[in-house]
Amino acid sequence: MSELKANPKEVINQANGEPVLILRNNKLKAYLVSADRFERMHEELADYALLQMTIKRMGDESIPVNVTELSSGA
Repeated sequence: MSELKANPKEVINQANGEPVLILRNNKLKAYLVSADRFERMHEELADYALLQMTIKRMGDESIPVNVTELSSGA
C-alpha cells in the first residue's frame, strides 16, 4: 500500500497491464486492474451469463415456427 501511495504511476507502469494486489498488514485487500483489463473481464462475465442462459433455454420445450407466417405477420 505504501508503494502505491508514494508513486502510483510507477506501480501501474511496473504492473505492465497485469493486476496489482493491494495488501494491508500482509493481507489482500483489493486488486488494481487497468481499465482495459476491467472491461475485458466485464465482457467475459456478460458472455458467461449469456452462455448460462442459453444452456438453460436449450432444455426448454421447443415451439414449432413457420418462417413464412412470421414474415407475413400472420
